[in-house]
Amino acid sequence: MTKKDRLLKLIEYYSAGNKSEFARLLGVTPQAITTWIARDTFDTEAIYAKCVNINADWLLTGAGNMLKGENKQISVSYSPSIGTPYYDVDFIGGFSEVFNDQTALPTCNIVVPGLEKATVWCNVTGHSMEPRINHGDIIALRECTLQDVQYGEIYAVVLDTLRTIKMLRKGSTPDKLLYVPINKTDYDEQEFSISRIKKIFEVIGSISKFF
Repeated sequence: MTKKDRLLKLIEYYSAGNKSEFARLLGVTPQAITTWIARDTFDTEAIYAKCVNINADWLLTGAGNMLKGENKQISVSYSPSIGTPYYDVDFIGGFSEVFNDQTALPTCNIVVPGLEKATVWCNVTGHSMEPRINHGDIIALRECTLQDVQYGEIYAVVLDTLRTIKMLRKGSTPDKLLYVPINKTDYDEQEFSISRIKKIFEVIGSISKFF
């Protein structure tokens, strides 16, 4: 597989074939992407830094699977006693209002060695937590309380009108929390009242969706 082939696969996976969107993710110009394709090359360091779930061997040589999580240990189970429930519910990597009752029953269970402490898996949409958590990933969550919150860590929070994933920090007053994105180029910090929180989950891991 040529570098051009690998680059086109990356563009399709991370931005649904949109070269400008992929350029935005990497922090390069769209013209740079066009040049890489024409010259059958790419900036390995830029891609590996932003596409954090990429298999380094695949990126360098084309050998193996494209994603780190693509291995036989990760699997889907339809037995209630095996794995952790996956709910087809979106947590927004941004600040978008959504209804909070999208689904009541899990679609399936997910088995991921090393993340057995998770109590639920959900979807991620949006780009505010890239490159650490990418659009289209699924996240492993463990429900906690406000007293458990460690400032500077990532949490998935269900507020009265939205779900969001952010780093949490102290707010300007004791009754507020500051929600901080990783991608500060395109997203701003925002404050929300603690009274709006319905549930809060520790984000203990994320992988690319494989099913």
